[in-house]
Amino acid sequence: MRVRRLGWAGLEIESDGQTVVIDLVTEAEPLSSVLPEGALIPARPGAMAALCTHLHSDHADPAAIEGVLVEGGVVLRPRATNTAWTVQAEMCFAARSLTVRIVQDWETVTVGPFGITAVPSVDGLGDPQVNWVVAAGGKRVFHGGDTVFHGYWWEIADRCGPLDAAFLPINGAAVNFPHLQPASPLPAVLTPEQAVVAGMILGARQIIPIHYGIEGQPAYVEVDDPIESLHMAAKQHGVDILVAEPGAEISV
Repeated sequence: MRVRRLGWAGLEIESDGQTVVIDLVTEAEPLSSVLPEGALIPARPGAMAALCTHLHSDHADPAAIEGVLVEGGVVLRPRATNTAWTVQAEMCFAARSLTVRIVQDWETVTVGPFGITAVPSVDGLGDPQVNWVVAAGGKRVFHGGDTVFHGYWWEIADRCGPLDAAFLPINGAAVNFPHLQPASPLPAVLTPEQAVVAGMILGARQIIPIHYGIEGQPAYVEVDDPIESLHMAAKQHGVDILVAEPGAEISV
């Protein structure tokens, strides 16, 4: 299995010449305007499935998905909702000719060589979210969307382990959005130390950070120097970290 990091939370996973994408985003706003140039990498056409952890615009880009799926490809996503942060994606999915399948926690879908399992996740803004375990060729990888720390890590490890790699968000952002008031100063996504602990509980052979790199956004404030904090936490807990830049390919 090979994994190509597409920037932000996006991944492209290849096995036996087939691919799936997770949280693919290319032109969705506001993400593309608040990341450095070159931070979002397009996926290769021909994906058999597109997995969305949730329907925020920085994790679900229906136009990009439509452009890479093969004919008959499927979109796998959590249950529908109608909140300020998901209504646009719901409308865009409905307007496009995409085969969409809603999955429940612990449901496994087979697509080509891939066994794809939706596992529990908790979204920091209260919207439906799943995380994904993708298995192929005797390897398993975990994708953490932008989950917060929760109590399902042990069960995920028990049901879906061992994991060869865990792609985990690390920016620990505190949010101050108009529709979520009063604002909370607590992180709405894993902090670097929480990501290390989550990866350790999951028993992942290595942790690869995703979902970081935004600066100067007063309504969405990341922790200071998330990569340095990640390395410090990894050293403390004795786990292996692999930092992969957008476009990098990782053999799992």
